[in-house]
Amino acid sequence: MNRPTSPVETVIAAARGFLGDRLSTNASIREQHSKGEDANPPVLPDAVAFVENTEEVSKLLALCNAHGVPVTPFGAGTSLEGHVVPVRRGISLDLSRMNAVLEVNAEDMDCLIEPGVTRHQLNDYLRDQGLFFPVDPGAHCTIGGMVATRASGTNAVRYGTMREATLGLEVVLADGRVIRTGGRTRKSANGYDLTRLFVGSEGTLGVVTKIRLRLHGIPEATSAAVCQFDSLEAAVETTIMVMQAGIPVARIELADEDQMRASIAYSKLDFAPLPTLFLEFHGSPAGVQEQATAVEAIATEMGGRGFAWAEDAEARGRLWKARHDAWWAANALYPGCRGITTDVCVPISRLAEAIIGAKQDAVAAGQNTCIVGHVGDGNFHVVILFPEGDPTGLERAWDLDRAIVARGLALGGTCSGEHGIGLGKRQFLAQEHGPEVLEVMRDLKATLDPKGILNPGKLFPD
Repeated sequence: MNRPTSPVETVIAAARGFLGDRLSTNASIREQHSKGEDANPPVLPDAVAFVENTEEVSKLLALCNAHGVPVTPFGAGTSLEGHVVPVRRGISLDLSRMNAVLEVNAEDMDCLIEPGVTRHQLNDYLRDQGLFFPVDPGAHCTIGGMVATRASGTNAVRYGTMREATLGLEVVLADGRVIRTGGRTRKSANGYDLTRLFVGSEGTLGVVTKIRLRLHGIPEATSAAVCQFDSLEAAVETTIMVMQAGIPVARIELADEDQMRASIAYSKLDFAPLPTLFLEFHGSPAGVQEQATAVEAIATEMGGRGFAWAEDAEARGRLWKARHDAWWAANALYPGCRGITTDVCVPISRLAEAIIGAKQDAVAAGQNTCIVGHVGDGNFHVVILFPEGDPTGLERAWDLDRAIVARGLALGGTCSGEHGIGLGKRQFLAQEHGPEVLEVMRDLKATLDPKGILNPGKLFPD
């Protein structure tokens, strides 16, 4: 009888004892877990574990830790920075079957969920209770993945990001210990804020198995509008003026003329290929009208071409679906091309310099790009499109990405407003924070994961 000859074979054999056929070495399943939506080279894990509860996660991590086998958490595979690529093989830990809404406390506006719940699933569950979860990255992602990357999205300008939305967590540490952080209260002044430590840690410090979220009441009135401009500068300056005026818009999203050309073709939009702002207003009917009137006045002053209103739910849904499909629209614009995307965020007063400079860099480099952004909080994405058949195409795209990030950092910004670091932005972490901060981060990693089994190869520069 053959015995396992390597640590990973030992782990696979032992894990089958409590996971059964939910521990898979099937080639097609491993291939599905070898990559996300990014342009990093895929890597096949040795096996994929489909866990269904905290106990199984704990047992598997303790086993992997004992044998030094890498573990890469996996949700929906929608990450854009290589977070789910198992660069050192080992086990891909699929949490998608942990998808239960465990409790909803309507009076206190909070809920407890498992990490495999998607934002769509949660909002469908909450709708009849007059509540909603506002963090909206666009992709059909799991909330566990959103916690891991400190995600935000179109509603962040009013409701905040996963940092503000997460009240508490259950986390399995590398050695299998289970801890619980935070709680149901809206504030606390005791001990280290471990919840915020794990939010945005990208699966490198522990595996999240339960999430306590802050919820919001569904607004009494909602209205959306589209406004187009003759220049990108005018659209960006309108955004800056709206935010500086303190108008509480729920969403203010930018698409440049190239992104609009892509979205018109992909989503069949009835607009011109011009720089465009997508806006949404939440509140009482009178409050929504007041907000919309104030924004329309600013946009008109900046040469905006009137508001196209979408007040009923179906029209708003079509509008925001087109905005959420911008990534796929951009990738479909040039046949034979694919994209990488920047994720720069700058102080709102420097937004025009950052975006206009990024477009000028792209033109100078001869690169096709589309710009889209959550500009109300200073966050924008440049989708850099390159021909897949060109052996130098990806590196030229990365060159442009580096130039755009460098400008963002020089303007007091960050290399990642919401996508996280993963593999794609490791080189910028030290550049943004300095070696002392990076050393503290490494110390935290060594304390919580001394054998380095949790999502190895991510966050830190080699």
